[in-house]
Order: sequence, then structure tokens, then C-alpha cells
Amino acid sequence: MGPKEKKSGSKKKKISKAERLKQLQEEEEKRRKEEEEARLKYEKEELEKLEKQRIESEKWHQLEEKDLQRRTEELGELNLLEGCFLEAEKLKRDTRSLSQWKHYLQCDGSPDPSIAQEMNTFISLWKEETNQTFEEVIEKSKLVLRLIEKLKLILMETPPFDLEDQNIIQYQGSILQLQELLHLKFNKATEILLRQASTLADLDSGNMEKVIQDENVTLYVWANLKKNPRYKSVKFAGTQIGFEIPRILATSDIALRLLHTHYDHVTPLHFVRTEQENSLLMTEAATDEAKTRESKTRESKTRESKTRESKTIEVKTIEVKTIEEPVNREDQEEYKAQASDSNLNYEDETKVEEQGVTEAQRTSEAIKGELEIRLLSESVSAAQLFLIENSTEKPDIYEDNEVDLCQFTTLGGVYHLDILELPPQCKPVKGWMIVQENLCMLASIKLKGKEHISILEGKWMSPISFIIALKEAGLNIFPAGYSHFYVVMNNKTTSVEMKAYRQMALLSSAFAFGWSKWNIVCHYTKVIFKVREQPTEELTENPNWVLLMFSGDRAQRLKMNEESESFSEALQEGTEFHSTLYHMMKDIASREAMEKINSSNCQFIDSVCYMLLSTRLLSYS
Repeated sequence: MGPKEKKSGSKKKKISKAERLKQLQEEEEKRRKEEEEARLKYEKEELEKLEKQRIESEKWHQLEEKDLQRRTEELGELNLLEGCFLEAEKLKRDTRSLSQWKHYLQCDGSPDPSIAQEMNTFISLWKEETNQTFEEVIEKSKLVLRLIEKLKLILMETPPFDLEDQNIIQYQGSILQLQELLHLKFNKATEILLRQASTLADLDSGNMEKVIQDENVTLYVWANLKKNPRYKSVKFAGTQIGFEIPRILATSDIALRLLHTHYDHVTPLHFVRTEQENSLLMTEAATDEAKTRESKTRESKTRESKTRESKTIEVKTIEVKTIEEPVNREDQEEYKAQASDSNLNYEDETKVEEQGVTEAQRTSEAIKGELEIRLLSESVSAAQLFLIENSTEKPDIYEDNEVDLCQFTTLGGVYHLDILELPPQCKPVKGWMIVQENLCMLASIKLKGKEHISILEGKWMSPISFIIALKEAGLNIFPAGYSHFYVVMNNKTTSVEMKAYRQMALLSSAFAFGWSKWNIVCHYTKVIFKVREQPTEELTENPNWVLLMFSGDRAQRLKMNEESESFSEALQEGTEFHSTLYHMMKDIASREAMEKINSSNCQFIDSVCYMLLSTRLLSYS
């Protein structure tokens, strides 16, 4: 009975078909209602989204239209500000033109490295000097190294458009001749020294050990006079320099020379573009535009001259007609009066023509001066663009006796190790970024949060000398044409990068710029960086950074900041587009900041721009 009761108790109540149908209808109605609500909600959200996009798009177009309307004015103002680069270039030219005169006033007997005749005479006379001791060659080498350094600086400091092809060949040829002759003189002096090896033999070992040290050269010479097979190692007294001798050499008639040059003439010369190559770099569009302007000016002049000719012909034609028409005396008198008036008019027209010719000459001279300034501006831009160009491929393989030091700098000089045959001996017989105008200074070095001391700190130098000094000290932070083959870079469009550096330099007297992590994320045709106004009395000690995005022809302030979770090009509310960084920062800059910018020294701006172009922070950081 028990199980039967359980079975009967477990029976479910049956649902009729009508109830089941009603239940299905209710469920279907509920589903339709939910779908309708979801559809209405979706449509509402879509409408709101579309409306929001429409408003944003309309606002964006309004800002773009406003930016286009004032672009000509802003670019014109930027062009005036960038005139400081031309002014700085003119000052550099004046400095270079005075260098020969300053050298002449020194009267120290040294040749002027920029004059081929003086350099050829110096090299020829030194070649004729023979039997110089190593000490004498070292003393002469100080002058030779100074001349080489001056020639290298001339090639590096003079922009390509101011260097003629023959001068480039001359300077590079002089450098190579001086380097080869200096090394040859060291070899000859070593030979002379080794001829006297027996007279300089050490009392203990019986072999010659000689160390000659100078600020530029250190010579270590060891001559195997005793040929003792048990002699296995050599260490020069008072130094940490030594070596092991193989048994075969211990019994040979040999000498070993270690020449440590504290300068570097192993690295190939810095590449300098010739005038032809530099002209190809300059934009053809700019040249075509200049030609178009000139042709338009000529056409305008032609039209003006034709207009003057036509006016003159009209006057003469009227005169001829008035001669034929008069019949009576009164008409003749009237004609004379008219003729007199027309003569006066003709004289006035002639004066106007003369004034027009003078005015045309002035216009022509003004146009010529404008073209010269324009060409100089284009040349300066091309030279700056050349600084940040990346080479498309690695250089050719060097010869066996050359070392590939492309993109690397030798530290501590170069060691030349030579094993020489010992010459016959005489028989013994009793008996370190701060910029001030056009100078730079290394303020401090901080690596991994730690301060490092450098002998360059506090020393003011020109930008190129400063870069050379940092490289020689092991602080090579200056990428060049082949750097992208060795390190990872954030490749940016070179024209955008150059425009950014030029405009950052214009603002550098009042604004500080910083690296942004978003610069890696944005498109290669755009750059992103932080900027803030340098603290003044009115500002707080730690002003906030703002993010700017620049594409070469448009600057905008971004809504996101450095701590944002995702990248966005959304515009900061209440800001607008501008064609230049100068006008972008003008909207938020203080009065003192704008005064600083407008009164900045042109050499200061040019030096900051050169350092930015040399470090390329937007591509290599």
C-alpha cells in the first residue's frame, strides 16, 4: 500500500490545452513587449548617439573652418618669427667671414686651414723635415691636430649651401693629408728611436723599454736586444701596460710598439653634401613657386609697359587728328591751345614714365631681395631637414684596414699595436643642457636616478663643440643617418618633426617641453608631447603639463592626459585648432611668457633648434 500511495502522490496536476495556450500567449506577449521596449530603447540610444555625433561633427567642422580662415594670418606671423633663423644664419656668416682676419691678427706662424695655399705650404715644408725625434713630432702634432679640428669644424659648422664643391674637396683632402703625414712622422720617429735601442737598454733586463707620454699621444716601445728565450712577460714601469711574449718572438730580432693616440682618425670623415646634392634636397615646389612669382612679375611689368605705350599712341593719334580738322583762324588758335595742353600732358606722361621706370627698378630690386631671402630660408630649412634624415641603407663595406665605426664613437682613443723588425744597432762605445645665446652647457647627468659627475659640467661651448665633447666623453645621445639600423626608433615624418623642433625652439624661452608615452601610439604623421609654461611669480611652482598634438599644419590640445588609460585624439573642451604651436600656446600663455618669446635672442633660438634636431627626442625617446 505504501508504494502505491507514493506513486499516486507524485502525480502532477494536468494542464488543459486552453490553459497551456493562454500561458503561451502570455509568454509571447511578454516577449513581444520586451522586444518592443528593447527596440525603442535601442532607437532612442541610436538617436542620441547620432545627435551627439552630429553636434560633435558640426562643432569640429566649425573649428576647422575657423582654423582655415585664420591660417594665412597665423602662418604669416610664424614666418615673421622664424626670421630669427635667418638672422642667426647671417650672424654665423659674419663670424665665419671674420675668422680669417682674426687668424691673421694672431700672428702665431700657423697656417690658415681655410686657405689652400697656406695648407699646401705647411704640409710640403713638414714633409721636407727629416730626422725628427719622437718628442719633436709630438710637439708638432699639437698644431697638426688643431688644424684638423678646425677643418672638421668648418665642414660641420658651415651649412651645405655655403660650401662650394671645391672647398669641400680641399678641406677633406687637407684632413686626410695631415692625418697620413702625422702617422708617417710617428713611424719615422719610431724608427729613429729604435736605431738607438742599444743605448737605451735597461740595466736589469738588457732590453729596451721606453715610455713617452703626452696629452695627445702615449708611446710604449720594447726592443728585444738580449733574445732570452726564458723572458716571457713584459710590463712597462709605472704603468699597467704589459704583455706576454711567445717563445718564437722571445728569440727573434723584433721590437713591439704600442701607440696610444688620444684622438681618433680611424673613423671615416663626416659626410658632407656637395652643392649639387644639396640642391636636390631643397624642395622643387618652392623653387617652382619662386619662378612662378618671377614670371608673374614679368608679365605684370609687360602689361604695364604695354599700357603706357598704348596711352602714348593715343595722345599722338589725337594730335594728328586735331591738325587735320581746324579750318579757320579761331579753330587754329583753339587748336594751338589744345596742342599746348596736349604737349603739357605728353611731358607729364613722359615724367610719369620715367618715374614708372624708376619704380620698376626699385620693385625689381625688392623682388630680387625677397627671392634671396626666400632662397636662404629654404636653404636653412633644407640644412635642418638634412640633420634628421635617415639613410635608406647601410654604408658600403670598408676596406681591410678600415674599421666600421658607423654610428659609434671611440672612447679613450685608439691603440695601434705593431710588431717591428729591430733595425741594426750601433756598437757600444765608451763615453658637459643649458643654452646661453649661442653657447651650450652640461648642467648635470642623471642615470637611473643617480647623479654622475662629469668634467664637462659648467663649461660653455658652441653646439657642435658641445656635441663632439659629449660624444668623446661617452655620452652619445645624438642619432644620425644610420642610427635606426642599431636602435629601435619611433619613426615620424621628417618634415613634421622638423617643423615641431623649429616651433618648439621659438617657444623655448618661456615654455618647457617633455616626453609623452602617447607619442609612440599616435600616427607617424603626428607628434605628441607635453608642454608647460616655465614658472613665474604669477604661476605655481609646479604648473600642470598639457598634451599637444601637432601634424605640421595643425596644433591641438588633447583632452586626455599622461595618466589616461586609453589613447584619444579628442579635443580639450573650450580649445580650438591652430595652424602653429605658437598660436596654440598663445591662447593659454601669460603676458610675461609672450614677452619673453617675442624678445628672444635669435642665436639662442637657433642653438636650441640645432640641439633638438641633433637629439631628435620625438623619434628616439
